[in-house]
Amino acid sequence: MAILLFLGTPILAFVVWTTFSIFRNYQLARRIGLPILISPVSTLNPFWILLWRGFPAILSLKHLPWGLGTWARCTSMGWAFQDKHKLHAEIGPLFTLVTPAANEVTVADPEAAHAVLARRKDYIKPAAMYEQLNVFGRNLNTVEGEEWQRHRRLTAPSFNEKTSSLVWEEARRQARDMASSWFRQGRQGTTEVVADTATLALHVLTCAGFGESYPFNQGVRKVAKGHAMTYRDSLALCLSNIITFAIIPKQYLSLSFFPQKLRKLGQAVQEFQQYMEEMLARERDSGAKGTSETPNLMSALVRASDEDAHAKDSGQRSSKLGLTDEEIFGNIFAYNLAGHETTANTVAYALVLLAAHPQYQDWVREEIMQVQDTLAGDYNSIFPRLQRCLAVMYETLRLYGSIVFIPRAASHESQKLVNRKGDAFVLPPSTSVNLNVQALHTDPKTWGPDSLSWRPSRWLTDTDRRTASEKVTEGQTFISVPKGSFIPWADGPRVCPGQKFAQVEFVAVIATLLGKYRVKPVLEAGQTEADGRKSLLEMVDDSAIFAITLQMNQPRKVALVWEALG
Repeated sequence: MAILLFLGTPILAFVVWTTFSIFRNYQLARRIGLPILISPVSTLNPFWILLWRGFPAILSLKHLPWGLGTWARCTSMGWAFQDKHKLHAEIGPLFTLVTPAANEVTVADPEAAHAVLARRKDYIKPAAMYEQLNVFGRNLNTVEGEEWQRHRRLTAPSFNEKTSSLVWEEARRQARDMASSWFRQGRQGTTEVVADTATLALHVLTCAGFGESYPFNQGVRKVAKGHAMTYRDSLALCLSNIITFAIIPKQYLSLSFFPQKLRKLGQAVQEFQQYMEEMLARERDSGAKGTSETPNLMSALVRASDEDAHAKDSGQRSSKLGLTDEEIFGNIFAYNLAGHETTANTVAYALVLLAAHPQYQDWVREEIMQVQDTLAGDYNSIFPRLQRCLAVMYETLRLYGSIVFIPRAASHESQKLVNRKGDAFVLPPSTSVNLNVQALHTDPKTWGPDSLSWRPSRWLTDTDRRTASEKVTEGQTFISVPKGSFIPWADGPRVCPGQKFAQVEFVAVIATLLGKYRVKPVLEAGQTEADGRKSLLEMVDDSAIFAITLQMNQPRKVALVWEALG
């Protein structure tokens, strides 16, 4: 009896606390006036995360009758990728998820989404969700207010047309070498598309961002002198374990009593820190000797750091001026996250989708052929003409973007939120606001009845009612979509500063590859070409959130063969 009492008391206390918390938050949610969905767990509850990750079958609770399990559809990380717009079609474009911890307003209304992103002082980044990105130092992604303005002012100027030109040249060089390595695989094809595009994107970033240029098959693939891990491997471990940093401080990861996996992560943190320190030292040395050539992100950060040091020597408030070394490292890590993994994923998804839709290879190649004579020339004259290549990127980001949610929170004051119908709702202070990017990108009201179909031609005005095989014409322009309905780089004042960087890199890679090669799936015994294309679509649809970005679960499931054009 005593044992039952001992075990039952905390369970009863937990049930009472949960019930009381839900009731309290439900009363607050009713005042907002949005449709309400009640959940017994919070999306970010660590015990719930461990439970559904360890026992995914528990998510089958969503199939309970009478809507009793609807909450299980929207409380796992990345749920929106699988659900698309379905839950919003049932409940509404905005709804409040009531949990024991807090209320979460989920937004799939373009007008409301645009307002949230446009009003950066009213809707801020929730510190708890972004803290793990400070593992190497505070950075542009994690700071707010005047501190954000300082970081933005000091880092944004490096994303200019000179940088875009450098990105163009380096991306084309890397793509040529990558394509050659794939072509040499012959009929067996390659299953390393995801891994190789990650290397390509990292090489482009290290060149245009940090002034370090490497051959495709070397560079970040090899262990540098004085290191035990490669740059790529140390970065990849840090990125794939980003959630861990929110639980265990990095300085404790190397403790001997931790499991080998955590100690390996601790080593990766130390290795990547050392790589960044070496890059910073080289840049400072080049600047002092006057040998620094093309301005890049690193040189801009170093100038900011030197400004900070000068301010300290002059007795000024350095926090208003430059960046500390720790902030430089924080921004380097942030740009590796935003400029490497996300772009690499987009290129990889696009290549698989192009292999599954050969008609769009022909559609894009027709445009490439029109500028083929000048494709090796000036970025400024070529990039604007490759609109179909850019349309492929937009359509890939629409359906398979790296980020499926953008989290925000109402500031310390109540905030009004208006939907596209003009209805206004008042959110209490500090209310969590989640922009459902995947639902916004697949809303039939915006994208039509084929909103779930990958159709790059939808983006160009003169191809809205044309097939992918029709002739390209001059004067194509991108369609205009409602503000807030397409936000792969966010929007408003905090729009991603590397948007143009990513676009130039993507277009350069696609134009280089499809200008000389055709890609198709390697067929298994007894498979038809239609079967092979279906397998590719199943591979990209079998995706989930890893750490914080969308990735294929089995990227090596189907090999791709690259054939030279005649």
